[in-house]
Amino acid sequence: MNAPGSFDLVLDRMLIDGAWVTAGSGAVIEVIDPATEAVIGSVPSAGPEDLDLALHASERAWESWRRVDPWSRTVILRQIAGSVRDRADDLGRVISAETGKPLAEARAESLATADQFDWYADEARRVYGRTIESRDPDVRMFVKHEPVGPVAVFTAWNFPALLPARKIAPALAAGCPVIAKPAEESPRTLVALASVCMHAGLPDVVLNVVTGDPAATSARLISSPTIRKVSLPGSVPVGRAVMRQAAERILPVSMELGGHAPVVVFADADLDQAVEVCLRAKFRNCGQVCISPTRFFVHERVAGEFAAKFTAGARRLTVGDPADMTTEVGPLANARRIGEVERLVADAVDHGGVTLVGGRRCDPLGSGKGFFYEPTVIGGANDSMAVMREEPFGPLAPIAEFGELDEVIERANSTPFGLAGYVFTRDLRTAYEASERLEVGMVGVNNLVIATAEAPFGGVKQSGFGREGGSEGVTAYTATKYVNMRLT
Repeated sequence: MNAPGSFDLVLDRMLIDGAWVTAGSGAVIEVIDPATEAVIGSVPSAGPEDLDLALHASERAWESWRRVDPWSRTVILRQIAGSVRDRADDLGRVISAETGKPLAEARAESLATADQFDWYADEARRVYGRTIESRDPDVRMFVKHEPVGPVAVFTAWNFPALLPARKIAPALAAGCPVIAKPAEESPRTLVALASVCMHAGLPDVVLNVVTGDPAATSARLISSPTIRKVSLPGSVPVGRAVMRQAAERILPVSMELGGHAPVVVFADADLDQAVEVCLRAKFRNCGQVCISPTRFFVHERVAGEFAAKFTAGARRLTVGDPADMTTEVGPLANARRIGEVERLVADAVDHGGVTLVGGRRCDPLGSGKGFFYEPTVIGGANDSMAVMREEPFGPLAPIAEFGELDEVIERANSTPFGLAGYVFTRDLRTAYEASERLEVGMVGVNNLVIATAEAPFGGVKQSGFGREGGSEGVTAYTATKYVNMRLT
């Protein structure tokens, strides 16, 4: 094995059956740098034969990996975590180049990815069962959790290392082999992550990575009897499509879908702290974060002050080259996101909103290229605006006023989404009541940095079901078996 950090990261191949391969057809998908719109590389576009090879490899891996004892799986996952940390800068550069994420944020994603493998290295040994006391003295009853089988993992483009790690690490910890498919916008990161896993000692065929057309790939993998579970983050329409396919085979599915996180700022909140925390969270990854704060409800007594401070902070943010360590906001991921943000801003203005800052495309590199959009704050937001009903997934912050707790809770819960919600208050009763009444899977009180490997991550309503992170994350990749044994 090479010394830590001394190996070359693979970027332009698929990992199938322990080998780095091109597509059998030779077809490729080009990868675009969203800051320059230049082609920065390509990955293979897998065909049916390529996918079948990955499925056969995963079937074989299922017979061997499930029998590897948890202590040995712990050692391998810990080695992967260390190797990811060793290569955090290199992985960060790959992430930044294909997503437009500022380099500092991209490196932080690499380290958070390592945390996933580190956490599940321990959880591999803590998949506990239980005994049940029988009413019959000659009967013993117990429950155990067994690996569910080969897993198909589909991931989104906005966190191309962290999102797959949230699924791959617990699946491997539970004893399940994985076939992973990255988003076509940012596929090279997952390929690079897989090369780190292989270098760290993950056995051949336990992890396969395929790249290519998402619809064709998901249909082929999900229809295969090899696959025993499906896991994905994505939009609600994508989630529905995958669920329909999984329903044909009665496959268990874990889904983290869209969000539209309300932020409720009460009159007694520390406004300076609330503004600073909200500002950084809102414009992180150019607003392309599933738990990004997207609807700001501020009490009418402090709404003007909050809006003024928030707007001043947004105006000071540095938009620019993601590879520059001083850049705070990079480009959106693709041209589609630009169009969506422009539509939402125009609609907000048509419905009485005021653009306090931003509201336009920009060209910080002076090249006339790149999917850059100014950090934008909309004052006077109201519930008739599309941005208050639809997840913006961009650098757009609408600020609305409220008067009473009951009113704001009703408005915050008015969308079909329920991933995350946030509350700012100094009053303990208000903090408890608001966090209990928000219809979301996760609540941050005076804090928006809530995603961490050791805590469950997931939503309710149309934001999906199942949890990643924490002890809940590994049991999602197990099947419960009950044994009733009569002694003879």
